[in-house]
Amino acid sequence: MFVGHFAAGLAGKAIEPRAPLWSMIAASQFLDWGWSGLVLAGVEHFRIDPHLPGSALALYDMPWTHSLPGALALSALGGAIARFVLGLRPRAAVVIGAVVVSHWALDLLVHRPDLLLWPGGPKVGLSLWNQPVPEEIVEIGLLAVVAPFWAFSRAAEGRRAWPAALFLAGLLGLQFVAASGAETGTPQSLAATSLAIYLLVTLAAWWLDRGPARTA
Repeated sequence: MFVGHFAAGLAGKAIEPRAPLWSMIAASQFLDWGWSGLVLAGVEHFRIDPHLPGSALALYDMPWTHSLPGALALSALGGAIARFVLGLRPRAAVVIGAVVVSHWALDLLVHRPDLLLWPGGPKVGLSLWNQPVPEEIVEIGLLAVVAPFWAFSRAAEGRRAWPAALFLAGLLGLQFVAASGAETGTPQSLAATSLAIYLLVTLAAWWLDRGPARTA
């Protein structure tokens, strides 16, 4: 799951327009920010297996960021950061926390059984990654469903349409690259690349919301 996570961030922004878009986009990938960092630190581990259908990621060890308790803890952390560090309203903090934990729910659809229900417990995953075409349809379909609601909320603020269209086109381009077999190199290099992409998309979201909205 890649662009589908960002769709959750756009949905969060549509639900709570007063929260900055970049915070929702960062929240949508908060689990993977942590995952990439812990992979680089040697705490969590995965292999790249080109023989796997669909995604080449063999995610055999990620108990801190992608177990259900870990996801819930990171959701609470994300909400706390939104409320007490960013100073957002309680409703916005709750929505950001929900966007964070949505990552685990969306991963459940596509991952092979590698998501721990609890430490030492069973691993779950519905394995949609093994069916690349349906998986791509789900990912892009999520964005297609959510994008109009987000665009409508931007229009209600008096913001121009073309930056949003450019942002969505960029997300689709990244999805195309991810689907074309870009999972190569070492786990550490892929984790570093992932962090760079998440940062780039978050900065693009910040740029998209910069400045005051136009008034009629």
